Amino acid sequence: MGKNSSDDLATLASEVLNSDKYSEETKSLAGSVLSQVKNGKVSSGDLATLASEVLRNKNSSETAKKLAGSVLSQSEKDSEDRKSGSAG
Repeated sequence: MGKNSSDDLATLASEVLNSDKYSEETKSLAGSVLSQVKNGKVSSGDLATLASEVLRNKNSSETAKKLAGSVLSQSEKDSEDRKSGSAG
């Protein structure tokens, strides 16, 4: 993920966490996105499952879907790294 998109996602995630209008699921995704952006951490399997459910749900907000996409992209990267034996 490029720096600008990382910064944009971090800003969006921060706004979600500081707002009362988003669901706990969306806030969980936002927390994961912030962790990824700041520390290079990879999403857990549970968050990847939640992100997948958000993306499949036609009632999910665009904000939730953006965050879910980021969570899944990090989860997929981790899966590929494990398959290839790479760290990180």
